Amino acid sequence: MRDNRAARRWHRDAVAGLRGGGREAPLIGGPRRPGARPPRFFTVHLGFAAADPAAARELAVAYAEALDLLRPELALGASALSPADAWHRAERLFCGALGPDGERCADVAGHPGFHHAPGPGGLGWGDGD
Repeated sequence: MRDNRAARRWHRDAVAGLRGGGREAPLIGGPRRPGARPPRFFTVHLGFAAADPAAARELAVAYAEALDLLRPELALGASALSPADAWHRAERLFCGALGPDGERCADVAGHPGFHHAPGPGGLGWGDGD
């Protein structure tokens, strides 16, 4: 029978290395970032039935606007609509055009006309008169 002391030594050394084994820091440890991770965006997929894509778009816009009223931290401009079996065909629900002062258009995608900055006589941008 072969002597297996070398294999045991390697195993013992590996376990000691994982625990620190004389080093200032162990090989495996927690995250090295000093603070908490920055918040990330997540997506919720809500399923509902509609007669056709136009009706589905209207319902999706209504749901998104209602949720935005209840929870203002939601990213309304990131809302999208897709068939239930084809998430890769998602279409934006809201315009999201960037204005001159960095604001984004919150109107529905494909809306008629062009954009105005808030306030009376606001500066316009985009296509149109």
